[in-house]
Amino acid sequence: MSFLKEFDNEVYALCEEELQRQSEHLEMIASENFTLPAVMEAMGSVFTNKYAEGYPGKRYYGGCEYADGVEQLAIDRACKLFSCNFANVQPHSGSQANGAVYAALLKAGEKILGMDLSHGGHLTHGSKPSFSGKNYQSFTYGVELDGRINYDRVMDIATITQPKIIVCGASAYAREIDFKKFREIADAVGAILFADIAHIAGLVCAGEHPSPFPYADVVTTTTHKTLAGPRGGMIMTN
Repeated sequence: MSFLKEFDNEVYALCEEELQRQSEHLEMIASENFTLPAVMEAMGSVFTNKYAEGYPGKRYYGGCEYADGVEQLAIDRACKLFSCNFANVQPHSGSQANGAVYAALLKAGEKILGMDLSHGGHLTHGSKPSFSGKNYQSFTYGVELDGRINYDRVMDIATITQPKIIVCGASAYAREIDFKKFREIADAVGAILFADIAHIAGLVCAGEHPSPFPYADVVTTTTHKTLAGPRGGMIMTN
């Protein structure tokens, strides 16, 4: 940080104050985490100077051979961690990853079924203020008084609404998600099953929560939260 202090003391001071805040306060925001110094070092590397539009081996700019190597490492490691065949590691956030899934699999006005925001769902699972609730017809399921998803009720809603995509996953759901039951519901109505595991990805990797594979057709996650990486997103499938 010595170069920053010399070049822009105001930004340096703010960075130091934020470091002090993070070091001396207990962080109670569940979706935030503290990444490793090695990760922060990599995030401040010379790759910040490089255009790398496209995919490894198919870029729109020259000089991407080392950027290709870094991205391919991330792809290979994601596939190994989550036991899947394909991964896109380019999204800048989980919301962007979810938006890419919808753009690839839905036409404007088609139907989504996801968890209600007030019951623990995420804005991008069809909530009206979000693009997912504005560009598509969104329907919701929720939790019972015991805080658990009633899968029979989800089946009833899916049967009535006939969604193109069923979203499983949440921002605030403290119970285990039964991906197999969601697969059965999706198959019953001919829907695509999309699992957003942003908040439980670390638990999935560690074997503490069941994996959405092989049940989900497509899976997204963030790279921070329980994975404790840099802020970003991933899309995975078989």
